[in-house]
Amino acid sequence: MTQESLTEKLATHLMRPVDEATRQRARLHLLDWLGCVAGARQSDILKLNQNIDDEVSTFVAMLGNVLEMDDIHRSSILHPGPVIWSTLMVGQDYLMEEVLNAAVRGYEAVIAVGATFDDKHYAYYHNTSTAGQFGAAAAVADLYGGDKKTLVSAMGLAGSTTGGLWQMRNETSDTKQWHIERSMAAGGSAGFYAAHGLTGPRFILEGPQGLYAATCKKPKPMTFPDQWRIHEVSFKPWGACRHAHPAIDAALELKAKLGSLDGDIHVETYADAISFCDRPDPQSVIDAKFSLQHAVAVVAERGVPQLVDFEPDAIAALTDARSRVTVSEASDITARYPEHYGARVTCGGESVELTDTLGDPERPLPKEGIIDKARALIAWGGLDEKEADRAIDLALNGDDPTAIHEMLSEWLS
Repeated sequence: MTQESLTEKLATHLMRPVDEATRQRARLHLLDWLGCVAGARQSDILKLNQNIDDEVSTFVAMLGNVLEMDDIHRSSILHPGPVIWSTLMVGQDYLMEEVLNAAVRGYEAVIAVGATFDDKHYAYYHNTSTAGQFGAAAAVADLYGGDKKTLVSAMGLAGSTTGGLWQMRNETSDTKQWHIERSMAAGGSAGFYAAHGLTGPRFILEGPQGLYAATCKKPKPMTFPDQWRIHEVSFKPWGACRHAHPAIDAALELKAKLGSLDGDIHVETYADAISFCDRPDPQSVIDAKFSLQHAVAVVAERGVPQLVDFEPDAIAALTDARSRVTVSEASDITARYPEHYGARVTCGGESVELTDTLGDPERPLPKEGIIDKARALIAWGGLDEKEADRAIDLALNGDDPTAIHEMLSEWLS
């Protein structure tokens, strides 16, 4: 094949300069990720660290997703932050500007590839996992000063082994978090070896035996917008699956309008939200985080969701409230997805419909809201306010990525 491949076009797109405003945006996502890692310090996954002598990055990769509060890009339906930041916070001697630039390019690669996957792909494959390796590879190759050819090889190597099946949705396991660790490790390895001369296939996406042929029916065109796509990434205010957030948001507005949500509550939303989150009887914390019924019951009985509202005691306490919540797909809301994650909630003859959700670019969390979220997560993880101040300062003002790595090492020790 002599024509330019998609990864070659993407590599050219990635090599443009990163502006200061975009680096500042990346700092907010770094802080958001640090909060997610800190909040998951008491998870069962971190307890593995007591028995396994492994790199800090292995565990921060998994911890960044445990609480389901990691950032998300809507149209690619994936979470870039846990993959990109765990890949880059490795404690090596780089300038903060270099790390932020690599992060912005890593986010871009994850999203550019992920946004091309179709419904067939998403029905079976975890987009964060399949696209994540491309982003990790591009970020590491960029950090090593890689040229266009290096970036293409890095993404080609990464894409040749990428995967991540959704079967874990049907069982209770830690596979979703392990997918992120694998994307970080395999993608980072691809970037490292490409930077040192190993070559990968140019047509890993669209080739006759490439990723599209194997996993997609009709992949979407790859686009190359002028603005860096990290600006399109949403922040998650609540510790539940993002597919549940539109219903939470609409239920909160309806409760504010009515004063309470008594009686039967009906949620209409898009098809994927039903597929992932129609769980009327959650049995575990992760089930509750993926339950529309539980999320709306939390709003009805307790108000703005807190992390404690998805723990076992709350699951038991809200059994009756969940029984009042029914869910169904609305074709008009599905038609706007995935560019817009919406929901319509009805109770007592009154309805509220939202097209976009709090934390989306159309309804952004302010900087102060992102900082407050990080503080709450760091406290949930059992760290004191001084550690929150430290994380906020290092992420938003610091110039030493090694200091962040050292902080993470202390958090995980």
